[in-house]
Amino acid sequence: MFFQVFQISAQNLYKMRIDFRVPENLNSNDSLLYLAGDFNNWKPNDLRYQFKNQAGGIWNLEVSIPKGQHEFKLTKGDWNNVECDKDGKSISNRTINISKDTSIHLLVANFKDFTSNESIKSTCSVNVSRLKSTAHMSYLALDRNVWIYLPPSYEKSNKRYPVIYMQDGQNLFDTKTSSYGEWGVDELLDSLSKTKKGECIVLGVEHNGANRLTEYNPFDSKFGKGTGDDYIDFIANTLKPYIDKKYRTLTEVKYTTIAGSSMGGLIAMYAIAKYPKVFGNAGVFSPSFWIAPRIYDFIDQQKLKNSRIYFVAGAHESEDMANDMEKMYRLLLKAGISQRDMKLVIKEDGKHSEWFWHREFPSFIDWLRRQ
Repeated sequence: MFFQVFQISAQNLYKMRIDFRVPENLNSNDSLLYLAGDFNNWKPNDLRYQFKNQAGGIWNLEVSIPKGQHEFKLTKGDWNNVECDKDGKSISNRTINISKDTSIHLLVANFKDFTSNESIKSTCSVNVSRLKSTAHMSYLALDRNVWIYLPPSYEKSNKRYPVIYMQDGQNLFDTKTSSYGEWGVDELLDSLSKTKKGECIVLGVEHNGANRLTEYNPFDSKFGKGTGDDYIDFIANTLKPYIDKKYRTLTEVKYTTIAGSSMGGLIAMYAIAKYPKVFGNAGVFSPSFWIAPRIYDFIDQQKLKNSRIYFVAGAHESEDMANDMEKMYRLLLKAGISQRDMKLVIKEDGKHSEWFWHREFPSFIDWLRRQ
């Protein structure tokens, strides 16, 4: 559900006024609330979309947005503090069709940070855990929780397994930690393991909340200085060597994959280009290439003839999503990667959402194992 961009002309803008009453358990005197949607690139703390606190616990906001159908949610400044249902479970994006000036009243049940962890049931498979120590998982003086999925057969065999490194670790396995729904990677792989197809180890590195737009961007942008280089250096030079030493992995480049969606898709594309001798495959789901136009020049300068890349997106995720992805695909063909080693998937019904990436993930795994 993350970050998209729209080219907007002034004559197609309409006013949208939103008001809502905060939940009883939210202290309205010391909270900052924001609107995040496809009209502001899903930025969770955009000052232009900050609600005003009115008397009586009522919050309101008036903004101008383009004509058409839009998706949005309310946040408290980052995606760990997004609105949810009364029990703390993730909810679907809100939708609205704008064709004129519009006023809406919302009912907000809860926010993630006000929900007792005890009230939310974990959906993790028994094959998922977190690395016990974060001491070696630090970069830029920031600790990272890292999730690991081990195949059901791991403890019962001496096999070695391919490894997939994925972004947004808190959204891959568990609805309890997800801000906007989980991918369900563990359930999907558990199911595939019954036929011994697609067995692999998956590492999920958690993102840094409100800084995701810069953490997964190797280039500077209007959102700040990109630290994507540091992040990928950490994956390639710190996390992978640790995992290869501690677990039974197939260490060769052809068995090592990096994958992610939206900003995670952008950084996955960058990672395979910067470290083609570390990552042999990339899963690029709904990539946010719009935020980093320099990625095309960077890719054009790399030698990627032996890389394998899987692209997938929805046809109507944003105005330029499919076109940007096709542009990258053509550039990679020009760089020497064969059509045999790439897959370009554009689904008519696809949305910028975890349910879509969940649905497409098994096809990606099937493509990986056919190398």
